Amino acid sequence: MQVIGSGPFKEGDRVQLTDSKGKMYSFYLSKGGQWHSHKGWINHDSIIGVSEGTTLLSSSETQYQVMRPLLNDYLLSMPRGATIIYPKDSAVIVGYADIFPGAKVLEAGAGSGGLSISLLRAIGPNGQLTSYEARDEFLENAKGNVKNYFGDLPTTWKLIHGRVEEASFNGEFDRVIFDMLAPWDCLESAFQALVPGGVLCCYVATTTQLSKTAEAIKARGDFSEPESFETLLRSWHHEGLAVRPMHSMNAHTGFLLFTRKLAEGNAPIRRKRRPSKSANDLVDEA
Repeated sequence: MQVIGSGPFKEGDRVQLTDSKGKMYSFYLSKGGQWHSHKGWINHDSIIGVSEGTTLLSSSETQYQVMRPLLNDYLLSMPRGATIIYPKDSAVIVGYADIFPGAKVLEAGAGSGGLSISLLRAIGPNGQLTSYEARDEFLENAKGNVKNYFGDLPTTWKLIHGRVEEASFNGEFDRVIFDMLAPWDCLESAFQALVPGGVLCCYVATTTQLSKTAEAIKARGDFSEPESFETLLRSWHHEGLAVRPMHSMNAHTGFLLFTRKLAEGNAPIRRKRRPSKSANDLVDEA
C-alpha cells in the first residue's frame, strides 16, 4: 500500500473519490474489491489502470472524480494517536527551518508521523531523519502511517523508542525539530545535536509554553534571538464577481519558534527595540 506516486492506478494505491458536493472518500485498491456508500458501489477493478482525473460512475450513476490524495489530504485522514501538526504548520516548518535535500534532521515527538512524512519528503534520498518517540502506541502508529504513505519504511528514517534528552549527540544534525510539552527541558540536547548555524524549531500550543521556551533560549546565551509566529489559513469563496473570504478558517493550532545555534564562545546580539512606556511612566504623566 502507498499514497505517493503517479501514472495509472495500480493495486495497492490509495485513491480519493470526490463527489459533486466536494466530499472526499479515500481507500486502498485491491483486485476484486468494491467501495460502497449510500450512493452505490464502485468496483476497484474499474479504477485500476485508469489515469488520475478520470470521472467514474457508481452503480447508482453518481459521478466521482478519482485522484491520488495530496499530502495534506492524507495527513488529515490518516489514523492518529497523538494530535498531528497540521499541514499549514508542517509546510511552514519545512520552509522556515530550511529543510534541504541531504539534510540531517533530528525530530523529537514523532507523534502520529505526520511531520515525519513532510521531513522525509524534504530531505530526499541522501538525507537522514532521526525521530524520537517515548510512547509505544504513538511509535507504532507513526511507523504505520509513514509506511502506508511511502509504500515501505524509508531507509533515510531512523525511529527510536525513547526520550531525546536521554540520548547523547555530537553536533551531527543540521536541523532539530521539537514537538513536545516542555521543549525548554531539552535545549541542551538540541545544542549538543546541532552544527553551528543549525536551526532549532519548537512547536508549542500555548502562550505559556511559548514564553517559557523563548526565555529559556535567551537565558542560555548560545542560541540566536528566537523568533516566533503562528499561521492562519483562510479560504476564499469565488463565484463570478462574488469574491469573499469563507466564514470559517483554520486559525490557531500552535506557535512556531525558530532559533539558530551560535559558534562556540559567541554570545547573541540582542535586538534593539524602542522602549515602550511603562505603567509607572503613565502614572507620572497623570
